[in-house]
Amino acid sequence: MSALGWARSWLYVPAHRDDLVAKALAGPADAVVLDLEDAVPPADKARAREVAVATAARDARIWVRINAAGTPWSDEDAAALAGTGIAGLRVPKAQDPDAVAELAERTGLALHLLVESACGLRRAFDLAESHPLVAGISPGETDLAADLRVRDRAELGWARARLVTANRAAGLPSPVASVWTELADTAGLAADSTALRDAGFFGRSVIHPRQIAPVHAAFTPDAAEVERARALLASVDAADGDAAWVDADGRFVDPAVVAGARWVADLADALDQHAPDHHEPARATAGKENS
Repeated sequence: MSALGWARSWLYVPAHRDDLVAKALAGPADAVVLDLEDAVPPADKARAREVAVATAARDARIWVRINAAGTPWSDEDAAALAGTGIAGLRVPKAQDPDAVAELAERTGLALHLLVESACGLRRAFDLAESHPLVAGISPGETDLAADLRVRDRAELGWARARLVTANRAAGLPSPVASVWTELADTAGLAADSTALRDAGFFGRSVIHPRQIAPVHAAFTPDAAEVERARALLASVDAADGDAAWVDADGRFVDPAVVAGARWVADLADALDQHAPDHHEPARATAGKENS
């Protein structure tokens, strides 16, 4: 299972800030995204790229958000990061499947595409299938809302559903939810993350360490849910080949129910392997702002 199948938090950190990079890598985020794009001023782009390359092999959680195609820095980003030990690239403003395929061939890295325009949203299904190295596509909702002239991001439900469907139709993991920008509103973050989880998302981009705990809580199946899933899967063996049955707890079980239980069990196994601290109670994580 790739990080896009199990990582609950994706912590952005501006790559030109060595101090914040070190703090992020020492913290509890499931994935760390070294940012070469929005959080880095033009004068610091080269320095950010150097830090990303130097840091690449230090931690298996590292992804790098490169600059968008057509900017003065995108080609150098791709050339510098090709062949490094990072987990993959976050590709902003993805909207051209051919350009995505070319980037995959140039770098040999997994690509996590960010859809941030009406054009990208229209071509979401093509983007998801543009190359075998595409690991997933997710929304960049601030830019997407601006391009669509949507004033209330709560009205992006239809766009989110399209990206959920594009990922799953291509056999990719569920998309990662976009950043919650109200840093002080952790209760709102928790509620919104739970709603997005129920709408087909898994995991969330975060921009401050204090956002990690509520995001982990929202996207971690609780012990009772995992126990129910494992018990249901155990009942498959007792079903003696039946296509549908009622288990010992009185639940009607068919292949769709089994598939849902298997996903929960597989997720729990992946968290046991990659994030064993997920059994600990979620708690607030203090720290200075990363971007």
